[in-house]
Amino acid sequence: MADSPAPALHSLTARLIAEAVGTFFLVVALIGTAIFTSSYVGILGVALSIGLVVLVGAYAFGPISGGHFNPAVTLGVAAAGRLPWKDVLPYIGAQLVGGIVGSSLLALIALDGPKGFSKSAHAGGFAANGFGDHSPAGYGLVAAIVVEIVLTALFLYVILGVTHLRAAAGFAPIAIGLTLTIIHLVSIPIDNTSVNPARSIATAIYGGPEFLAQLWVFILAPIAGALLAGVTFRFLFDRKPIVGESSYLDTYELSGEGDASATPTA
Repeated sequence: MADSPAPALHSLTARLIAEAVGTFFLVVALIGTAIFTSSYVGILGVALSIGLVVLVGAYAFGPISGGHFNPAVTLGVAAAGRLPWKDVLPYIGAQLVGGIVGSSLLALIALDGPKGFSKSAHAGGFAANGFGDHSPAGYGLVAAIVVEIVLTALFLYVILGVTHLRAAAGFAPIAIGLTLTIIHLVSIPIDNTSVNPARSIATAIYGGPEFLAQLWVFILAPIAGALLAGVTFRFLFDRKPIVGESSYLDTYELSGEGDASATPTA
């Protein structure tokens, strides 16, 4: 099996811009729905907003950067051997910038909302992730850790599976968007759903000190789940193939068409 992913077709600068813009779009769509319209659309509407924005973002930016928009996804994809480790920190930096710019824009819009709206949004945590007193339904620390590790791992398994060379072409963003919708339907009541450290950081900075104090869970748990999935997926499904078959990465590189960092993943 090949030891490294195929070279990228786009410059690192182009890929970082795509990741920043895509993460900005994700935060604006998800957190904007949660803050401005959740009273109208409810949990289902919020969950659909993240699924739809990731679906659209993966189609739009996936061919450029891979459409990660999520540090946990970037780490999981790298652990699976589909992104060079040297690109991981730049990707994460771009995602954090895009996410923070997105939440900052929403905070600015909220300032010009109805009287008291901005103060109420910040007092309510600005859609930040939390547990205990800051869980939407009162779930504790253990529940938040378990759900973030497990759901992020499952998310990465889906991503790595539907972007495999043998998967049906063109449908990956749909499967990924639907998966993320399901994940949010399950876990919004538990901890407001992270599975994405960039999303968590972007909202915690406007949620206030109490949410910032709990932020470590929503950075470390999704990363742990993603790395677990990346390593185990590679071990279970991308190991040396049976005689007469090529592995995912061997086929990818030998085809001359591969761009392991630009496979739509969300």
